[in-house]
Amino acid sequence: MTAVLALVVGTLFAAGVYMLARRSIVKLVIGLALISHAANLLIFTAGGLVRHVPPIVGADGLPPPGPVADPLPQALVLTAIVIGFAVLSFVIVLLKQVASATGTADLDELRATDS
Repeated sequence: MTAVLALVVGTLFAAGVYMLARRSIVKLVIGLALISHAANLLIFTAGGLVRHVPPIVGADGLPPPGPVADPLPQALVLTAIVIGFAVLSFVIVLLKQVASATGTADLDELRATDS
């Protein structure tokens, strides 16, 4: 299962980097989203996947007997989802403003407006 997730994470990172290298602003946003999802899957995979085991701690503060899932990767991914959504929203608004100010959504044409 870990090997399959490693392959999926690598594919998502590769597709995200490929999309970042394209000329369109829309593809840049899609690439950022793919890299964000790949990072979330990487955190889950590195944290160790345990199925059907809750991350529960008893009232006394001690873990219950038996297997318990680690809640830290889940908390990190939840935080990463919120931060990734905020960054993606900011980039979308920023690129919309740039496209409306310059009249183009092509990144190569935007480089021509530097001088």
